[in-house]
Amino acid sequence: MYRIAWLPGDGIGIDVMNAARAVLDALKLDAQYMPADIGWEFWCNEGDALPQRTIDLLRASHCAFFGAITSKPKEEADAELAPHLRDKGFVYRSPIVRLRQLFDLYMNLRPCKAYAGNPLNYRDDINLVIFRENTEGLYAGVEFHPVPENVRRALEESSGAMRAFKAIASDDIAITARIITRRGAERIVRRAFEYAQKNNYPTVTLVEKPNVLRETSGLMTRVARQVARAFPRIELWEANIDAMMMWLLKNPQQYGILVTSNLFGDVVSDLCAQLVGGLGFAASGNIGDQFAVFEPTHGSAPKYAGQNKVNPLATILAAKLMLDWLGETEKATRLENAIATVIAEGRVRTYDLGGTSTTMEMAEAVARKL
Repeated sequence: MYRIAWLPGDGIGIDVMNAARAVLDALKLDAQYMPADIGWEFWCNEGDALPQRTIDLLRASHCAFFGAITSKPKEEADAELAPHLRDKGFVYRSPIVRLRQLFDLYMNLRPCKAYAGNPLNYRDDINLVIFRENTEGLYAGVEFHPVPENVRRALEESSGAMRAFKAIASDDIAITARIITRRGAERIVRRAFEYAQKNNYPTVTLVEKPNVLRETSGLMTRVARQVARAFPRIELWEANIDAMMMWLLKNPQQYGILVTSNLFGDVVSDLCAQLVGGLGFAASGNIGDQFAVFEPTHGSAPKYAGQNKVNPLATILAAKLMLDWLGETEKATRLENAIATVIAEGRVRTYDLGGTSTTMEMAEAVARKL
C-alpha cells in the first residue's frame, strides 16, 4: 500500500483535491492518503506555512500530492500574522519552494499536451515537456535587502559592474543571487535527455541566455553540451529565453523537450500551458531521486474557493504523473485515456472551457470513463 501525503492547502486547492480523490478512488489505487497541514492559515496562526509535523509526515510517505496555497508579498504576509507572532522574526517562504529544497526535488516535470477537442488549444499538434531545474537559480532564496555592508564590499571588490551602484545607499538596493551549480545543471539536463531517449523525442532544446548571463547561463550551456555527447541520436538545440517565447508562439509543434533553469522554466512552462488550454490543464511533478511532490501549477484563486467551479483536470493530470512515478503505468495510461475521452466528447466542460459543469462533475465524468 502506498502512503501518500495529502496536502490540499487552501483556496481552490481543497476543491481540486477532492476531485482528484474521486478519480483515484475510481482507479482503486491501493493507497493510504494521509492529510497534512500546509498553507496560509498555518502561516497566519503559527508563523510557518509548512509546519515541522508536516515535514515529518512527508518523510514517512512514498510521495505527496499537493493542491494550492495562497502566497503574498513580504509586507502583506507580515501584516496577516496573528498579533502575538509579529516582530518575532518570522519570515514567510513559499512552502513548495521549501519542499523542493528540503527533499532535493531538483526536477520539475511539466508536460503540456494538446488533447483533441479542447477548444482552448492554440494548435492541436502540441506535445511539449518542460524540464525545469527546481532548487537553484533565482529561486534559491539567497536575497538581501537592505544589503549587508560586508556583502556589498565583497561584491564591489570582485565585480566592476557592482561598482556602478556605489553611490546608492544599501537601503535602496535589493539583491537576489542567481546560483547555477555544475551538479544542478548536469542532472536536470541528463534527465531531459533520458526522457527524450525513452520516449523517442529527436531533440532537446536548452533555453537560457548565455550572451548576457555569461557565467550562470554559460555554465548551463557548457554542461548541456557535455551531457549531449552521451546521447548521439538526440540533437541538442539552444535558444535564448526571449527568442524562445517568440518561436513557441510561431511554431510550437517543432519542439518537444525543453530544459532550463528555475526562473526561465517557470516562465516558459506557463506559456506552454496556455498553448494547450491554460492552467486548468497544467500539471507538474517535483521529483528527486527518492521522493516526489505532484501538483497542479495554478494558484489558490481565493475568489473561487468553495464554489466547486474551477477546472480540476490539471490536478487529475498531476495524479497521472504520480501514477507514472509510482510505476503504476497501466493505471496512468487508463487515466490519461479517460481524460482525453472526456475532453474530446465535450459534453462536460467547466467555465474556462465555455461550459457550466462543476469541478466535481468533471471529475465524475473522468471517473465514469474508468
